[in-house]
Amino acid sequence: MRKGITFLMIILILGFATIAMAQSVVNPNTFVYEEPGPFVSLDPAWDYDTVSDEINMQVYENLIQYDGTSTVNFLPMLATNVPSVSDGTILDNGTTYVFHIRQGVYFHNGDLLTPQDVVYSLERTVIFDRAGGPSWMLAGPLLPMVDGQYVSTIVQVVANELGLSNPLNYTSLSSLGIFATGTKNPLSDKYKQALVDAFNLLAKDFEIKGNDVIIHLPQPYAPFLYILSGPVSNWSSILDQKWCADNNAWDGSANDWWYYHNPEQSNDPLENIENGTGPYMVQYITPGREVALQRFDEYWQGPAKIKYAVVKYINEFTTSLLDLEAGQADAISVPLQNLSEVQGVKGVNVVTDLPTLGVYGIAFQWNIAAQGNSYIGSGKLDGNGIPSDFFSNLDVRKAFEYLFPYKQFIQQALNNMALQPNSAIIKGLLGYDPNLPTYEQNLAKAEEYFKEAYNGELWQKGFKFTALYDTGDTTHQLALQALSDAARRLNPKFQINVVGELWSNYLADEISQKLPMFIAIWFADYPDPYDFADAFYASTGAYSGNFGQNYTDFAQKNIDPLISSLINTAQTSKRAEISQQLTQLDYNNALYIWTDQPEGFWVARSWVKGWYYNAEIAEMGPYFYVLSK
Repeated sequence: MRKGITFLMIILILGFATIAMAQSVVNPNTFVYEEPGPFVSLDPAWDYDTVSDEINMQVYENLIQYDGTSTVNFLPMLATNVPSVSDGTILDNGTTYVFHIRQGVYFHNGDLLTPQDVVYSLERTVIFDRAGGPSWMLAGPLLPMVDGQYVSTIVQVVANELGLSNPLNYTSLSSLGIFATGTKNPLSDKYKQALVDAFNLLAKDFEIKGNDVIIHLPQPYAPFLYILSGPVSNWSSILDQKWCADNNAWDGSANDWWYYHNPEQSNDPLENIENGTGPYMVQYITPGREVALQRFDEYWQGPAKIKYAVVKYINEFTTSLLDLEAGQADAISVPLQNLSEVQGVKGVNVVTDLPTLGVYGIAFQWNIAAQGNSYIGSGKLDGNGIPSDFFSNLDVRKAFEYLFPYKQFIQQALNNMALQPNSAIIKGLLGYDPNLPTYEQNLAKAEEYFKEAYNGELWQKGFKFTALYDTGDTTHQLALQALSDAARRLNPKFQINVVGELWSNYLADEISQKLPMFIAIWFADYPDPYDFADAFYASTGAYSGNFGQNYTDFAQKNIDPLISSLINTAQTSKRAEISQQLTQLDYNNALYIWTDQPEGFWVARSWVKGWYYNAEIAEMGPYFYVLSK
């Protein structure tokens, strides 16, 4: 899941040529986009935030790309084909992919693209593996499974090569104890060989035949093509191997890759430079303020219609609004609470009701860390707190499901610009079924389940705990407050204290399992149900993997087999059935309070032409190549 602003600026479907003709276009050869910022890194292997994506998708490219507005179909990009079973370029039960690499493609420095650049780029993302970064998406399909599970980092493969017990518990090379203190120098030849062997397992996936790159996956991975698709999957962007090595990045060698693994950002030589094959190249960077791009005239699809593009980082909405009104900005990002201020502005088009691939929910902590945790009060079912396993109780979770005012929240807090999800498998993903059940506010039902919980003791004694939100996020505050208000109306002994906390402290409390409940957010890394199901449901998921032992036991028995089938199964209809089983299982077990799937909007001057909407690309911002004024 990429980190970014929680409101979404979505891509306009078509230009508005008729209106534009009546306007005097400002700076016709430059497109200016204003958003909060700044960007984090220009290195595709580091980039995992939407602001950095905004730049990188203009300058780097992938093997394949989404077909216009579709999030299902693909077109060639740096490959001249989209692999398929029908043409013999997907083989061996979905484990072999053949890509015909496009010839005559130039990098911005004049180097020609080669098949080896493709192999190098995908390998580099896996070995780069910076903490909290996107490398896990390629590590899963490209590295062999360990203990019957897909890995998330090459570290786990090294641990397995060393014969360590529970190799999946390791996520950093330093934790393996194989380096001299304070260095990345292996302590022995045995340790160095394990590092080399782990890399060789990755390298054996790749074969070059003439101008083809053939990828042999060690096991099936149904969403593999999504992970390789552009223009937004920066982790699969293709770099120039020679240029990277010349700029002190990894040179492709198996014998020292660990020195380039999980670097400090300040030690990443590609942090503020680029050399892609995309339609624009970086002209200059004004740190913290703007990035200017210039058209790449040797671009293989032909030069962009507009010569210059500038991304300005404006963190005050009023400034961006004034620039938009004056025509000094062609498009801006707008917080939802300010949307009404741009609607009706002369010469500005606002497009709404655009579905996104994101979901919000309230997560239950099945095992709450009790030691020194004031958020659970007394830690007992005595009216002054809750026990640490409070939300392991199904009756409790179902009661809370019936407390939340879903329709009212969407109407009042989100201006009706959202859908109510029925699970993590949201609209736009394979297997989404609007006919599967959702919860609604029903206080009589809530009372019924509260009275069932703890043999009626909970209803008689009540409960008290603290629910926290990230300070400044008023939408999340409103969601938790709505739950608190409903609980108190139902029974005055039910007390939920809603408190704001600084993001860094909030995140630390979430990770340490201190929060009884918290807001869970996911926006698609790629538009496949596995990306969401794994994060929200798996025993090792980004959210669910931290719910505690009670949930882990439940998931390993009931959910993990379904998620494994979801990724191992190639047949689309079967995968859709599995997604629907997960949705029903979610509902039956009241796993989350699903509050909303937000709708997006786009705000731009009416002279902007050529935009189209793609729910996956839209999260990252505008793709400048299709633009004209």
